[in-house]
This record gives sequence, structure tokens and C-alpha cells, in this order.
Amino acid sequence: MSFEPVYTAVEVVARGLSGFQGVKVTRTGTEHVPVSGGAVIAINHTSYLDFIPAALAVGTAKRKLRVMAKAELADNKVLGFLMRGCGVIEVDRSAGAQAYRAGVDALKRGELVGVYPEATISRSFEIKEMKSGAARMAIDAGVPIIPLIVWGAQRIVTKGGPKNLGRNHFPISVEVGAPIDPVEPAEALSEILRIEMDAILRHVQDGFVHEPGAYWVPRRLGGGAPTPAEAAAMDAQERAKRAR
Repeated sequence: MSFEPVYTAVEVVARGLSGFQGVKVTRTGTEHVPVSGGAVIAINHTSYLDFIPAALAVGTAKRKLRVMAKAELADNKVLGFLMRGCGVIEVDRSAGAQAYRAGVDALKRGELVGVYPEATISRSFEIKEMKSGAARMAIDAGVPIIPLIVWGAQRIVTKGGPKNLGRNHFPISVEVGAPIDPVEPAEALSEILRIEMDAILRHVQDGFVHEPGAYWVPRRLGGGAPTPAEAAAMDAQERAKRAR
């Protein structure tokens, strides 16, 4: 891979930062990461940093993860350099056809492409309604979708929440699910993926200690996060404000 040197350096730094923070990561299901061949890695989205534990989990199979991320992040010179160096596929959300083609091409070359099928961070920390892009990419490339759940990273930094970037000893769980065959139509495959990701999320949450009333805990589990309906209303207000 042309982005090998920078990716490897970032991987080392990410492990070092996790060690500095005292983050305790538990990984299960990593045997489902294929040792060769392409696959869509479908990641839930609760934090600005959940791609890091996801990529490190994929790394246990000695594989690299090409994440799809919004293009405007590359406006920052440092982020832009790192994104290009790590092979990030930049997505212009107003014209995503080029990024879609780049993702499918990478999959056909046998790469692992990380996709957030929910598109934006889930304020409720539950699985949101999904876009069909991940399913369509898997179908067009003829590769499986592998669900991957990250839980706990929202305590470090998330939309509307405090930043806890120091030494915090937070636990983070990552669980990789079994590959899902790229069956058509895309809408049905997206629904299969949503159901599977929701089941894995609930399984991961069962083994977690959740502080009552905490901002990072779903309302369903006694936390202070918005309900899915409240979160959807907040997202709609944000889209309307951005459009204005």
C-alpha cells in the first residue's frame, strides 16, 4: 500500500496515546476480520475518535483500514496530511459519487474500507437509521459487510459532550461481528446490517458499567443521553441551520 509508512506511524502514535490515557480496550470477534480480500467494515458512530479503536482492532489481523471521512476535515493542513497519508477516502457530502467509486475500487483491490452507515454521530448512542451506501458498495464490489461496534469512546470526545483527553482509564469495548453476504437489494441488506449492529451493541453494553444519568449513557440504560426521537429532532434542527 502506498500509504503504509504514514499509516504505520499513526498506528504507533495511537497506541502510545491510548497507553498514556490508560484506556482499557477489550476486543472480541477479531477472528472475523479477513486476513485477505476486500470487505466493508461498518462502524457505529458515537465519537469523533471511534475510528481509532476500530482501526487498531482491524490491525490485530495485520490489516489496514481505509476509512471514509468527510472531505472538509482535510481543510486543516495537519489533518489533511494525515488523512492522505493514511489512505482516507474523502467524502464530499454534496457530491459523493467520486468517493463512492473510490471505495468500490479499493474493495475490488482487496482492501478493507471503513464506513459509518449512520453517516453522522448518534447523539442517543443507539444505532440510528442507516444510509444505503455501505450496502451498495458491498454489492457492487461483491464483498461482505463486517459489522464492528465501538463502545465507550464517546466518553473521550463526542458531539456536544466534554473533552476528556487526559489520563482517564476509561474502558472501551470493540466487538467484530460475523461477515454478512452482499445480498440484494441494498435496502434489505442495510436493514440486516442495522439489526445485526444493534444486537452486537446491546451485547457489548451488557458487559459494561454505566453510570446512572451520565451524558454518555443511553436513556434506555438509565443515562442522560437524548432519546432516539429527541436526537433525531436535534439532527433535523442542525441540518436546517446549516442549510440556512
